[in-house]
Amino acid sequence: MTAFSTEGQSDPTVQPVPTAVVKQVDAADTTLSNPKMAVIALGSNLGNRLETLQGAVDALEDTPGLRVKAVSPVYETEPWGVAADSQPSYFNAVILVKTTLPPASLLERGQAVEEAFERVREERWGPRTIDVDIVAYADVLSDDPVLTLPHPRAHERAFVLAPWHDMDPEAQLPGAGAVAELLAGVGREGILPRADLELRLPE
Repeated sequence: MTAFSTEGQSDPTVQPVPTAVVKQVDAADTTLSNPKMAVIALGSNLGNRLETLQGAVDALEDTPGLRVKAVSPVYETEPWGVAADSQPSYFNAVILVKTTLPPASLLERGQAVEEAFERVREERWGPRTIDVDIVAYADVLSDDPVLTLPHPRAHERAFVLAPWHDMDPEAQLPGAGAVAELLAGVGREGILPRADLELRLPE
């Protein structure tokens, strides 16, 4: 896979996506047969964070058998599980995709996107150019250690729940309940909505 170049590019100013456009894109997609809906969380705290998130969205959209149907607002988040000020802050977002790929293939594609952006896995909770996590896949419940569904820590992560709730206020986390209720229980400490930043929905 070809790596994505970000040399010589500055932090882009991205136009917001009107709700009407999102609804149009979410119309029935005849190129997919019996698709499933999946929720994917994205995070970046190295390099041009917004550009990297957008690149990951675009790369996922370019995947055969996958269409990006909605993108959340961007949040700025303190790094999880590490000492304060030991790493740059994250930009986080959540996307909703429609896909005919089975969960294992979707995982492989997410890892390929990470590798394309030269993600380095040197330490747990370490900084990374991009993190692509499958949060939920349809209503699938699985304790497979390779891909646990839904994501085993999604219910306690405000940086996943808040953008997901913004994107879909009625969302449900399989086996855990309403995202709105989970977010209310976790709270919003340590996450900051970045209304000045927007991700584009692929055309």
